[in-house]
Parts: sequence; structure tokens; C-alpha cells
Amino acid sequence: MHAFYADHFVLPLPEGHRFPMGKYSRLRERLIQELTGFEMKQAQAATDGELALAHSPAYIHAVCTGTLPAQLQREIGFPWSEAMVERSRRSVGATVAAARAALTQGIATNLAGGTHHASSDKGGGFCVFNDAAVTARLMQAERFRRTKRVMPVAVIDLDVHQGNGTAEIFTNDTSVFTLSMHGEKNFPFRKVKSDLDVDLPDDTTDDAYLEALHQALDTLGHRFESELVIYLAGADPHEGDRLGRLKLSYDGLMARDRVVMDWAFQRRIPLAMCMAGGYGRDIETTVQVQVNTLTVAFEYWERWQNLTP
Repeated sequence: MHAFYADHFVLPLPEGHRFPMGKYSRLRERLIQELTGFEMKQAQAATDGELALAHSPAYIHAVCTGTLPAQLQREIGFPWSEAMVERSRRSVGATVAAARAALTQGIATNLAGGTHHASSDKGGGFCVFNDAAVTARLMQAERFRRTKRVMPVAVIDLDVHQGNGTAEIFTNDTSVFTLSMHGEKNFPFRKVKSDLDVDLPDDTTDDAYLEALHQALDTLGHRFESELVIYLAGADPHEGDRLGRLKLSYDGLMARDRVVMDWAFQRRIPLAMCMAGGYGRDIETTVQVQVNTLTVAFEYWERWQNLTP
């Protein structure tokens, strides 16, 4: 199973910064040590033209040249640096590569990504460019060049924070369905309407979460026929997350992943995955959630490979 990474591009963050940059390299280390079925591939950087499928040229230029207004840079949450730009480009490139691989192998993953707070003309919440949005538009463009038909894409966002940037980018775009299931009282405090939003109360536990997820996927299946799923498998609904405010267990999150991957597999919809958020009080907690998610993903990759041609 292909897994794309860019963890060697590390942002020079100030001492005490709350973003857990080390989780990315730690996740790749754990996969290499414990799961032998992954083929690790370094992500390529997204080009300006690819980024412009979801972002305004003025915003791309300002990010890449370090000329964003100070307030917009603060909203992103990272100080500007060339490393920030390179990492952000490669985070998008990793999801693009995962989608291309998924379209031929059924399922593939970005070991980072899920930057769903970035909208068309600004970033936010540790998100610079929106990898899911760029990927959806690029996969549609590549398919259209071959078939002259628009490929419908579903974004299933199960990060604990609402995917406001993704919702903004795809407002009035009927070719992409945005589903966001998130904490009602969590960031961002001003939500942007998705095609389907599921707002969860604080302290939601496994059973209530899974019931809501089944209902959301039933609604998605009735309202939209997708040919590619981009899945944001956030670790932050876990009960040990500093920012999550939900109470899902390790088992509950693995059940969540199986529900999503089985929903896509039963419909033979290729699935590209990214890891999205995770802010465990102990970084190993976040990494364990992600290792569990990728363990489930590999099970489904094997199922895809065993399908009769």
C-alpha cells in the first residue's frame, strides 16, 4: 500500500509551540517498524498551477513570497519561513499522489495532510493550502481530459474540527460533496456550511459517534454518487486529545475507520486518506490512533487487491 510523506521538511517553530510537528516522523517510524506492507514514497511539491485549482493566485503568491499581512499569517498559526512553504506544498502533493494511487489500487494514504481550514484566499488553524480541495479538483481535471466527464468526489471529514475551508471552496460546486462530522462547540467557532454537517456535543462517546456516522454515510449515499472519496481520518476525536473535547476510545476510532472504508469498498469507490488533526496530551497517543487507522487501511487495501479483475 502506498504511503506518501514529507516529514523531513520540518517547520522551525518557536520553543513551546503547541503544534506537534514530531508526530509525522514518528508515525513513519512506527509504520516501518511494525507494518511491513507499506511502500513509503516521498511526496512531490504541488505546483502553483495545481494550488490555483482551489486557491486564488494572489493568496498563493503572498504565501510563497512571505508577504501575507501579519494578521493572516497569525491566523495560520505558523511563523512564515521557506520551510513552511515547502512543507505546505508537499503536504498537498502527498494527497494528490495518494489519490492517483487510490484510483488504481483502491486505497492509499498521505501520512500528513487534512489541512481543511485553508479556504480559497486565506489559511487558518495550522492549515496553509487545502490538500483535499486541490486534490479533488486536480483528479477531476485529469479525468475530464481523458473522458470529457466530471468525476464526482466526496470529502468525508472526520477531524474533530469542522472543515470550514473545504466547505467554502466547494460552495455551489455540485461535483464535490462535503461531509464534516465534528465537535459542535469546537474550532472554528464560525462554521461554513458543508453539504452535510453533523454537529456533535462535547463528550460524545463511541456508540453515539458511530450511530451518527452510519446515518451521515447513509445520507451521503442517497444524495450523491461519488467516484472518489477523500477521507480525513483525524485522530483528535480521541479521548486523550488536548483539543478534541470528544471521548472516543482507540477501539471506537478503529470502528469509525472500518465503517468509512467498508462503505467505500462495498461501493467500489477508491479512497485516498490523510491523517488530519491530532493533539494528544502524549504525542504517542496521537501516533497510536494513526497507526491503528493505517492498520485498518491496509486490511482494506488487501481486499482491493484480491478483487477479481
